[in-house]
Amino acid sequence: MIADILKRLRAEPETDARPLSPEDCRLALSALMVRLAQQGDHYTHAEREMIEHVICERYGVSAKAAEALRKEAETLESQASDTVRFTRLVKAAVPYDERERVIEALWRVAITDGIKAEEHGFLRLVASLIGVSDVDSGLARQRAQRALGRD
Repeated sequence: MIADILKRLRAEPETDARPLSPEDCRLALSALMVRLAQQGDHYTHAEREMIEHVICERYGVSAKAAEALRKEAETLESQASDTVRFTRLVKAAVPYDERERVIEALWRVAITDGIKAEEHGFLRLVASLIGVSDVDSGLARQRAQRALGRD
């Protein structure tokens, strides 16, 4: 799975217009959560746990499967240097309303241990790159805060 996504990340956008498989989409979205959590060089245990919690919720998988997906996402994230191409794959594969939920999931990870300036900037960039408006990103942030009891 990682090899296919990396190949597509390195290709020119016009050369591979296939949509992501559901498994690749899960991996790409999980890798975005990892990339967000690693902003500012603070990748905490609480963030790893939140990523796994979000994976369990979104995909209905066991805690063990979520941990395995997070670890695979960490490997992908470490090998994928270009956030723009990464988000291009997500934007092409995920309908708008689901992209709003992606941003909400990212906000949940950021809120877990307090939103750092680097995370906030990264989230604004990702929201823009996947085509989610600032207003919808703000609403997603509010939903994430309510879900975590931090409103």
